[in-house]
Amino acid sequence: MRALTENEIRESFVNCSKGEARRLNLPRGLADLPWADLDFLGWRDPGAPDRGYLVAELGGELVGVTLRTPNVRRSLTKTNVCSLCVTAHAGSGVALLTARRAGAAGRDGNTVGTYICGDLACSLYVRGLKRSASVSRPDESLPLEDQIARTVVNLEGFLAQVLQSA
Repeated sequence: MRALTENEIRESFVNCSKGEARRLNLPRGLADLPWADLDFLGWRDPGAPDRGYLVAELGGELVGVTLRTPNVRRSLTKTNVCSLCVTAHAGSGVALLTARRAGAAGRDGNTVGTYICGDLACSLYVRGLKRSASVSRPDESLPLEDQIARTVVNLEGFLAQVLQSA
């Protein structure tokens, strides 16, 4: 992913108002992020732990979505798998993240959700640059390039659901 500016990030959001996009907390150290290793920019809001944000390229355009986690306690003994990068995490390492749909559907309260790495660091897990605590990533027969492509396709599918009007 190419490095993004603060304005590009804020202008990319499709499922919140412009005012909400202006007020959201951007990730710290934006200029120092490992952009070359990111398939998308994802971060959790340190001031509001139930909120997350994701910005990715879709069809040559930036698409940003706000995400929420439900206030549900998850079992800390279970192992869960991320729907995007297929990384296994113990306990709360995978979270159900929901996004309001874009446009009128979102204003009507329609949402979509999927299970994603709780820290939104899927790109780093796939590349082996970050490790899941207490669960080792299984060896895959797919080459790294194909694992990355699978993550991107899974992300594009989720974003397409957010952009779907009904």
